[in-house]
Amino acid sequence: QVQLVESGGGLVQPGGSLRLSCAASGKIFSSYDMGWYRQGPGKQRELVGRINSGGTTMYVDSVKGRFTISRDNAKNTVYLQMNSLKPEDTAVYYCNAARFTQYWGQGTQVTVSS
Repeated sequence: QVQLVESGGGLVQPGGSLRLSCAASGKIFSSYDMGWYRQGPGKQRELVGRINSGGTTMYVDSVKGRFTISRDNAKNTVYLQMNSLKPEDTAVYYCNAARFTQYWGQGTQVTVSS
C-alpha cells in the first residue's frame, strides 16, 4: 500500500511559478513510476508528465519547456516545478504512483489568475 500526499498548490498570477510536492509512504518508493495528472474545471483528468524509476521523464506537449518533474528517492518525494504558468493550467493536480497497481493522492488546487 502506498499513500500519496500532495502539497504546494495555490493562487498564482499568469507567468508565475509554483512547485508541487508529492510525499509517498512505503519503503520501495524508488521502484515506482511516478506521474502528475490534472483535472481542470469541467474537464477530464489528463496526464501532465511522468518520471520512471530510472529518472527518465516525459511531458505532454502543452507543458513541455515549462514544467519539470524530479524525484528525491531519499525523501520519498516527487516534485512538479511549474514555470510560466497560464490560466489554462488551472486545475486540481494529482500525484500517481504505478508499479503493479496504481495509487492516487487527494490532489492540490492550482489557480492561475490575475
